[in-house]
Amino acid sequence: MGIRTAAIIGGGSFGTVTANILADNNIQAIQWLRNQDIADSINQQHVNEQYLPGIALNPSLKATTAIEEAVVGADVIFVSVPSKSVRDVISGFAHLISPQQALVSTTKGIEPDGFLLMSQVIREVFPDNPVGVLSGPNLAKEIARKELAGTVIASENSDLRRDIQEALSCDYFRVYASNDVYGVELGGALKNIYAIVSGFVAALGMGENTKSMIITRSLAEMSRFADAMGANPLTFLGLSGVGDLVVTCMSPLSRNFRVGYAIGQGKTLDQAIEELGEVAEGVNTLRYVRAKAEDSGIYMPLVMGAYECLFHGADPGMVARGLMTGEHASDVEFALPKHEI
Repeated sequence: MGIRTAAIIGGGSFGTVTANILADNNIQAIQWLRNQDIADSINQQHVNEQYLPGIALNPSLKATTAIEEAVVGADVIFVSVPSKSVRDVISGFAHLISPQQALVSTTKGIEPDGFLLMSQVIREVFPDNPVGVLSGPNLAKEIARKELAGTVIASENSDLRRDIQEALSCDYFRVYASNDVYGVELGGALKNIYAIVSGFVAALGMGENTKSMIITRSLAEMSRFADAMGANPLTFLGLSGVGDLVVTCMSPLSRNFRVGYAIGQGKTLDQAIEELGEVAEGVNTLRYVRAKAEDSGIYMPLVMGAYECLFHGADPGMVARGLMTGEHASDVEFALPKHEI
């Protein structure tokens, strides 16, 4: 039957971009946000000046501060709020939702209690609903300018995968499919940590060889962690893994990269966050992943080094240099039998 109506929960840049694509594709899209001024701007001037300045939005896109107006009767609900707010926000409208309505997370983060990804949080609140995850190399400001991009919809529900592909695909945005929800989502969360490290490297003026090594070893760390957590490491060869990692580690548009860059320039974490003015999911993700890696005995030197820089004032230059030593010397994870490494 497809998607005819959609709710987008969140007023940030990616939520607005998602809502605008849906509206362009003739889907009735309603965006919920807390800020009445932004809602008025979207409804009257058709622009979200705070998060996407200068980008004209489809006049049919509606915004509201009333959650029930957005979610009641929507075929699909996109959850696009910061990870720390996801549980509270979705719990607030749980009583309004029927089991037929699908929920798709676009939030790349981790809830620390139980080390839950956002789809797992959604499943706890909505155990009977179809659930999916949208993740990939998706810098919202580029998509808003209609520059070519691809993303991944991951769900165990094949109908939901197909419906999201049809609802969001257009001449500048391609939607691929996966059934590895955990792997796709884990890639989206983990890459934010390595964007911070790449910010260190850029600020310190390190060379292209160093940048390449950092990105490649980041992918090795991500897939090693994912394998230990039960995800398919091959998922990390796709858009939601290496694709998202590369764009986040190389772009000054990335919030996490900008935090790392500021710290590489000698600023404190508090100064970096204040300068950014937006949520950088990688800061909290770093804390949670470091704790999980320590508890599980997973070798993650970049994670450990980044943590020391952000929270204990260590020298950011030591993170890259830390790869020059250590016992773990295999190149491609899982390519060699363990007894040969």
